Amino acid sequence: MPPLPQPPIPSHSHPKTQAHFGLPLLHRYPVSQLDPGSWKSKKAQQLPEYPDPVELESVLKTLESFPPMVFAGEARNLEERLADAAVGKAFLLQGGDCAESFKEFGGTNIRDTFRVLLQMGIVLTFGAQLPVIKGLAWLSSSDCATFLVHPCLTRLLAYLPYVGRMAGQFAKPRSDPFEVKDGVKLPSYRGDNINSDDFDEKSRTPDPQRLIRAYLQSVGTLNLLRAFATGGYAAMQRVSQWNLDFVQHSEQGDRYTELAQRVDEALGFMAAAGLTTDHPIMNTIEFWTSHECLHLLYEQALTRQDSTTGLYYDCSAHMLWVGERTRQLDGAHVEFLRGISNPLGIKVSDKMDPKELVKLCEILNPRNKPGRLTIITRMGADNMRIKLPHLIRAVRQAGLIVTWVSDPMHGNTIKAPCGLKTRSFDSIRSELRAFFDVHDQEGSHPGGVHLEMTGQNVTECIGGSKTVTFDDLNSRYHTHCDPRLNASQSLELAFAIAERLRRKRMRSVGALHKG
Repeated sequence: MPPLPQPPIPSHSHPKTQAHFGLPLLHRYPVSQLDPGSWKSKKAQQLPEYPDPVELESVLKTLESFPPMVFAGEARNLEERLADAAVGKAFLLQGGDCAESFKEFGGTNIRDTFRVLLQMGIVLTFGAQLPVIKGLAWLSSSDCATFLVHPCLTRLLAYLPYVGRMAGQFAKPRSDPFEVKDGVKLPSYRGDNINSDDFDEKSRTPDPQRLIRAYLQSVGTLNLLRAFATGGYAAMQRVSQWNLDFVQHSEQGDRYTELAQRVDEALGFMAAAGLTTDHPIMNTIEFWTSHECLHLLYEQALTRQDSTTGLYYDCSAHMLWVGERTRQLDGAHVEFLRGISNPLGIKVSDKMDPKELVKLCEILNPRNKPGRLTIITRMGADNMRIKLPHLIRAVRQAGLIVTWVSDPMHGNTIKAPCGLKTRSFDSIRSELRAFFDVHDQEGSHPGGVHLEMTGQNVTECIGGSKTVTFDDLNSRYHTHCDPRLNASQSLELAFAIAERLRRKRMRSVGALHKG
């Protein structure tokens, strides 16, 4: 496969080492340059069975000839940011569809989800770091203010890495390979890149041509995301105004008005200091993509060797994660992931044994590299308080460097009286509260949040300030897989997280002053 060309590495790049964290280099598992196809010698779960292997091979050859969607240098930059999150210097916001679909593909849907992520991001950023900005508000000289605010603002805006579950999140694992309706048994729907959700034999038969369509849709999505991120749509003043509009029309707006106004005041000060909407810091963001590493044939076809390091990167996304159903220590998915150099996530439920988690981390990150591994917990609030402390202690005792992130969605799926799957906003918020409480208790760092969400006004999760009820679910239930937070619920959750981050920040500041 052809080497991957690289853009210049930014001058501010500062790779972190184990010494930076005061933790040891691990040598329990060998570090080797794996063949990207070595996973084929292992047992693979959740892979579709294609009826025509010749057509499949032709499609894979075509994918191998296509350009990479992302660069290795971009993945390394994300790894740096995740390393910051591991020590409490950044907070990951990861969100997007449960499963992208061909039917809903369009600029409006992409824009609306991106917009909500921006709104959430500015709330989380200022909720956690606003005291830094206000500490400079007394400066009167514009030139002096610009000189001093610029580096602080750079650190402030670097606080929050945006990572979308977008531009590749198609394939979904299934607990049962078949689905039965009215006595008819057909293969389960596994995502639009594999088959269709229409219930007939032709639609449910895996079609390799869908892999090419998924690639092309991912390229189109990523192209639009890059344009939004760098073309002025992400201007902070615009995003702040969106948030002010939200709190004015929210039934619980009084709770969040103060924070929204403080954000607006801070932006006004920055503008007075010379950082107007024309400044790149104020109208651009870094944005990365991620998805579950599930369809290994597709992922291998998009793996490229970096020409600057000789390492392999899966260029279908900047970050990939291994799911609850495919994280077997001796399985094909773990084998594939240990051979690529992208930042990796591990989905962890209450079923995870602490010793197994340590072994999995050592296999996937034998050099104990900061930012390489993100552990994404999905347990439900009650299980979180019981199980998470043991995992944190085991990881700490082993000297492992990881970033802890909460997925409060998957542990809270229930069936509504109408038969639809849903999630309770209150349960989601409770799990996040438990996540922060446990990290406070253990002295570790809550590094981020991972959400299934959309910018559309859907009615898939119950609750929130606009009170979606069981009776409302059928009105706008559009998901192809699991229920998602709508735009209002997502932003309300961001304000709640921001309040928690701000309290954590103020406790840290108070402790420093006492010291």
